[in-house]
Amino acid sequence: MLEIKKYGAIDIGSNAIRLLISNVIVENNKEPQFKKSSLVRVPIRLGADAFVSGIISDENITRMIDAMEAFKLLMKVHKVERYKACATSAMREATNGKLVAEKIYSETGVKIDIIGGKEEAAIISSTDLNELIEGDGSYLYVDVGGGSTEITVFSAGKIIASKSFKMGTVRLLNNKKSVNKEIFVIAEKWVKKNTKDLKKISLIGSGGNINKLFKMSGRTEGKPISFIYLNAQYQFLKQMSYEDRISELSLNPDRADVIIPATKIYLSAMKWSGARKIYVPKIGLSDGIIKSLFLNKL
Repeated sequence: MLEIKKYGAIDIGSNAIRLLISNVIVENNKEPQFKKSSLVRVPIRLGADAFVSGIISDENITRMIDAMEAFKLLMKVHKVERYKACATSAMREATNGKLVAEKIYSETGVKIDIIGGKEEAAIISSTDLNELIEGDGSYLYVDVGGGSTEITVFSAGKIIASKSFKMGTVRLLNNKKSVNKEIFVIAEKWVKKNTKDLKKISLIGSGGNINKLFKMSGRTEGKPISFIYLNAQYQFLKQMSYEDRISELSLNPDRADVIIPATKIYLSAMKWSGARKIYVPKIGLSDGIIKSLFLNKL
């Protein structure tokens, strides 16, 4: 007996808003299969509002309402039976975040849950990380977003420690250098403390930027990127102008600037933990939402 369910996940991040529609294939005596059916990304950079002025602007509220209306229509066409919308650090920190969520709900019927950093990390790590995590291995899972970075330490298949840091790409672009330095020092201490007893640790990276870097590397799926390669790529990207990254590397305008701080975060995490390679399984918050919906955890 084969059953196909359709679920939707809306991820309202600090750099972009995404709608993921997935088919969940359920068969007797088999593990459920999660197949991406559609992914739509709109470049509404809420973090540029929240981390600078502390409020979501009227222009972006209007754009969000339009995006939710469009997402609703797309889900209707796809015959999505259940969906969930989660907002992360930009909406969390904007003083009008709750009011914006209420306005969107009253105008579109889309209910947005503003989730905390810990909850975000928990939803992301409920994804198919198990396929990557070898029983006795040690891993540092790093999810870099626009407003925050979630870091989780796995060893022998168990979560050892997990923490959310205010170290997102949009935030780093808008912060003073001294503030960024402080955040990196805090994260470094935490990573070193929680990985000091672990031998031969590998990184697992998620987020739009590491997915893009992986694609640019030409690696086949499942193969890791080395620290040496990532560092060379970082130096190469840093030397290019913002315009050249768009014209020569075909990066989206809202990716061409944040890819630099994102690469720096992944490289730093590798240095702090002594990891020499990073796996990129192409998973994120939206995948976690779909899985949690299916398992009735949300």
